Amino acid sequence: MKPRPLPAHISSLLDTFAASPRLVAHLTLVHDVACTLIARLDEIWPSLTYDRDAVRIGTAIHDIGKIQHPEELSAPGNKHEAAGESVLLAHGFPAIDARFARTHGQWETTPNATLADLLVVWADNLWRGKRNESLEAAICQEIVRQTNETQWQAFLALDDIATAITADADARISWQSQQPI
Repeated sequence: MKPRPLPAHISSLLDTFAASPRLVAHLTLVHDVACTLIARLDEIWPSLTYDRDAVRIGTAIHDIGKIQHPEELSAPGNKHEAAGESVLLAHGFPAIDARFARTHGQWETTPNATLADLLVVWADNLWRGKRNESLEAAICQEIVRQTNETQWQAFLALDDIATAITADADARISWQSQQPI
């Protein structure tokens, strides 16, 4: 498995914090899935409007708060969400990007969640083979709104994308689990 590397400025930030190899691996995998997701969406709906760079950045930084809450690398928790947003803001990230540390776990209660917000969450689910019906319905609804495609056509296309990405979940999970916490 050879996932795409994280953007250099994010790798540098993670190095500054001496981020655990497991966290770096996770962010790398979710970022890689997001890049695949963007490519597939662009093939099917090239005129779909969303901030592709924000999705790439968002997936590369969404769990950075786990630097301050390393217990959440191996156990459930959401303290890392607010911590991550604070860390990113303190290190000069614009609020529009830093929000992903919070919104990836709170997308259902985030007012005016954008398609970029939803795609960051989707990539964070798909990398490990997880499907979320309400999330996928929200993405589908936005695609239908923008493209005037039928709900069924959009759903089938999204299902094909998700099925293809989740097929490699076991390999991604195995690669991540080989990294020390």
